[in-house]
Amino acid sequence: MNVRGENAVRERVSLGEGSEIELELSWHGITHVGLRREVNQDSFVTIPPVFSVADGMGGHEAGEIASQAVVRRLAELGGRVSANEASIEARLIEAIDDIELNVGETELGAGTTVTGVVLGHDPHAPNWLVFNIGDSRVYQLFKGALSQLTIDHSVVQHLVDTGQITEEEAEYHPHSNVITRAVGIGEEPIPDYGTVAIVPGQRLLICSDGLTKELTDAGIAHYLTEAATAQEAAEVLVDQALVNAGRDNVTVIVIDVHAVGDVHDTREVETIASSAPAE
Repeated sequence: MNVRGENAVRERVSLGEGSEIELELSWHGITHVGLRREVNQDSFVTIPPVFSVADGMGGHEAGEIASQAVVRRLAELGGRVSANEASIEARLIEAIDDIELNVGETELGAGTTVTGVVLGHDPHAPNWLVFNIGDSRVYQLFKGALSQLTIDHSVVQHLVDTGQITEEEAEYHPHSNVITRAVGIGEEPIPDYGTVAIVPGQRLLICSDGLTKELTDAGIAHYLTEAATAQEAAEVLVDQALVNAGRDNVTVIVIDVHAVGDVHDTREVETIASSAPAE
């Protein structure tokens, strides 16, 4: 396990060089070994502009070394005002070199998933750049609707995409933990990318499959909706994963967008207004 960065409440974050827009964000990351594993092979980083989770795999300490290498390299992007595809890929290539150097010849097959978001590099159009390799996920909750922003690189997802099984059958498929792409296993570490606008009232969830093995999307949506803060959301999600079985390491990062420039989350504005004393 490796954790880079600190949790934050209502942090002001610059959108980028040449931009007058600042974001007001809260974020909270937690990782837990789970109830059936002895080693936590998950790692995460929360240093703006990058928020990312890596879920390692491999014998002995190989998975832990792989996820640590990825998070350590991505953390080098921290403190910059923005990041892009090229900077992400450069760090992942360096991480592969680190994995090969530190794992050794006896630990074949060491690798890790990686998923997350970075602040986009357009200073005038606030957006998250979403990236993913493997089956760790990024979700968005906005106005009560949950949407998955990443697509799993897994055997089960391929079966769903080709119509061989349904989404419901995928939840209990025996190969649900078999992934088709990873960082450090015989291929260039080129993530899938997407973008999503940064808007007030948005809540993002970045998680390893230790969460999605134990909670359905409906359950995730429920707990994200009910929690008042990013910290409460992260804590209840991890707690519920453990209650449901905790079969794997579980890691979550929850990010709340309170304001983009002068535009604030209308729900918070309404709450402040309703609690103000009458004149």
